[in-house]
Amino acid sequence: MLNRLLSVVFLFLSLTSCGSKYKIGGTSSVTSLDGKKLFLKTLQNGAWVSIDSAEVIHGLFTMNGPVDSVMMVTLYMDDESIMPLVLESGNITISIDNTQMSAKGTPLNNALYEFVDKKNAMDLKIEDLERKEARMVMDGADLADIHEQLAKESEALVSEMNIYVKQFISDNYENVLGPSVFMMLCSNLPYPVMTPQIEDIMKDAPDTFKNNKMVKEFISKAHENMQLLEERRRMEQNASMHP
Repeated sequence: MLNRLLSVVFLFLSLTSCGSKYKIGGTSSVTSLDGKKLFLKTLQNGAWVSIDSAEVIHGLFTMNGPVDSVMMVTLYMDDESIMPLVLESGNITISIDNTQMSAKGTPLNNALYEFVDKKNAMDLKIEDLERKEARMVMDGADLADIHEQLAKESEALVSEMNIYVKQFISDNYENVLGPSVFMMLCSNLPYPVMTPQIEDIMKDAPDTFKNNKMVKEFISKAHENMQLLEERRRMEQNASMHP
């Protein structure tokens, strides 16, 4: 009876360990990566810590190991950031070429790069408005009409983008993608500040998201900066009223 019980325990432990491993299979058509060493790094206490590495040989590289918890990581070559991905249990396929890169094969990586692909497509639509303006000018359209039309199109595209980003973050409030994509969004700002988009994301966020260390630090700093900006605005207003 004891032997049978021990056998069941060992079987359970082996199944658990097998199910909590990641295996990365990577391909690269970027010749400059060949012979280079790639590192998986995660941000811990403000410093990037390497958790795995592999050499690219003939455009191929592999990594594998245990997964204690799902975490957001970044693929690096030396100190150069290449791409983000989620380290989670399962087989992760990384593809890198000169025009795009992706990590797929596991649920969160699939979701992340579906988001990246769609957002990139939206960015291209917004960028294309400048080329569209040039074409309309060449076609002899009235400048005032061009600017009015393109302003409406730009506003609609930016609104669509903001709604999509907010929806993705809110769908992933409770896992690593929500805070990570939120911080990617915030990294586009010159410094931490509360924007209408950020306020909209935060007002519906659960406590688990608000208490995420990176999110909490950003929001705290953003509120400090907003107070400083408000104080500066008041001082400038007083100075203009009392020259």
